[in-house]
Amino acid sequence: MDEDFLLIQRMKWGDEAAMDAFVRKYYADILHYCCRHLYDSGEAEDAAQETFERFFRRLRDYRHYGKAKNYLYVIARNACKSRYGAASTVPLDESIPSDADDLGRVDVKADLFTAIRKLPEELREVLILRYFQDLKLSEIAQILQIGLPLVKYRLRRAKQCMREQLGEEEYR
Repeated sequence: MDEDFLLIQRMKWGDEAAMDAFVRKYYADILHYCCRHLYDSGEAEDAAQETFERFFRRLRDYRHYGKAKNYLYVIARNACKSRYGAASTVPLDESIPSDADDLGRVDVKADLFTAIRKLPEELREVLILRYFQDLKLSEIAQILQIGLPLVKYRLRRAKQCMREQLGEEEYR
């Protein structure tokens, strides 16, 4: 049996320590995912918390068929979709840099986030799951409930759109 299965069984029996362990195990990944979609740290934190609230509300009916993390991504995706209109700013992890080289990196990062934001939703989703969440293509197919060939097509198309927006040399 895998670790998540045992953890989920303990959670279903009301073990609060298991719930804490589950949240600690996956919270950072879910928050990172939400940040890539919402671009506003407050909205992303709210969406991440909502993800776990929804998971725990439906815990009694949850059937463990694989990775619980993938199911959390599905819930997080829906939580982010419901908040898209509220978040419009692009996050910059760093404070304002002092030298010109750092300013250039911030500009490139801002351009990258802007280009990602302009992608159609189905392309943006695949790109974020692959490159920001480091998921395998088969996991992405499972989360999005689409076939592997479609995942590959969308990823290829997303890369093409990014190259067009940023210029070939900037996207490498």
